[in-house]
Amino acid sequence: MYKIALLKNPVQDYAWGSRTFIYELLGKPSPGRKPLAEMWMGAHPNGPSLVSWDRHWIPLAEFIGKDPKKALGSSVARSFSNKLPFLFKVLAAAKPLSIQAHPNRDQACKGFRSEEDRGIAFNAPERNYKDHNHKPEIFCALSSVWVLKGFRKPEECLALMERFGISSLVAPLRHLLEKDKGKSMKPFFSSLLELNREKQGQVTLEVVKLISSHALDDPTFTWVINLTRAFPNDIMALSPLFLNLIRLEPGEAIQISPGILHVYLQGAGIELMANSDNVLRAGLTSKHTDFNELLKVANFSHEALKILKPERKRKGEWVYPSDADEFVLSMISAGRDLSYTSPKRRSLEIMICAEGRSKITDLRTGDALSLNRGVSVIVPAMVEQYRIQGNATIYKASVPMGRS
Repeated sequence: MYKIALLKNPVQDYAWGSRTFIYELLGKPSPGRKPLAEMWMGAHPNGPSLVSWDRHWIPLAEFIGKDPKKALGSSVARSFSNKLPFLFKVLAAAKPLSIQAHPNRDQACKGFRSEEDRGIAFNAPERNYKDHNHKPEIFCALSSVWVLKGFRKPEECLALMERFGISSLVAPLRHLLEKDKGKSMKPFFSSLLELNREKQGQVTLEVVKLISSHALDDPTFTWVINLTRAFPNDIMALSPLFLNLIRLEPGEAIQISPGILHVYLQGAGIELMANSDNVLRAGLTSKHTDFNELLKVANFSHEALKILKPERKRKGEWVYPSDADEFVLSMISAGRDLSYTSPKRRSLEIMICAEGRSKITDLRTGDALSLNRGVSVIVPAMVEQYRIQGNATIYKASVPMGRS
């Protein structure tokens, strides 16, 4: 019988990760020996969670596969071919990730099929498409987080760069003078990518010399200097000059749509996305980059900045607005005088306690589990109703019932 169960989750030790945040979240000695970057909660084959089942640990996909309708709920099982449609993560960045964008569903299907037809091995470094799914995502800060997301307006980008008279960028900047501003950013960005490594190093060196005395005036310039030190021959170190720089405070979130260039520069948060691992990189990385494919996928239009705040849904639960079909992110807050009782109609849910101590109880059977800091659980759809009591902040991933 399906019941509320504990999860054991894989942790990815990428070089940009933190030696403190995930260690402390999981109650382990900090700082740790190696950087921990992402904890995955889901059924993705590159890092599946294990579920406590009948005194054993089994992969989450196997857990769902025993009876998808009872695990996911009938409508979700039908809509997503009996598979969990989202991947839930804790992300902790001490160093910048790569600048990247994700394809939409049509692009992912075509790209995956093309690489399969060309015989590119699934684990080959030059492989772009690991699956045929898109990857919309939402990111919610657990600490102060610095993010680059989407292109600035061409005139704003031009003003930032012309302020210092960057002679080595005169040719690329001409594109931003085009009358049709809506079409000016792609040729500007392309011209940067076309520079050879030696030229990129010369440009970044010139820019740093010109802006160093202004670094304290604007975090944009501070981040250009930081990125140039870390990636001295990568023109994408100048990305804060043409991508929007955002600082998120705990509890604030952003949504990343397909095609939007973005990079998490520093900080920790909760990340929820469609169950995909398709990434096209522009720079700030030693991993594979495919500029031609990236230019097909990237969205070069300016997007108004929108920081998401959670909206109250019911007593004890606040939901982050999102237009994704695969997932919805909620924050549950339980306190001394405030418990949370779930609705009866639900999909499968995965929860992680970010702060505090609490208890989750199946109201039909009376079975209870401790849901304390760093602990994650899965609540199958067939669990009729549950209650969370204690003093804790919990993040919940589920599938929006109305859209599944």
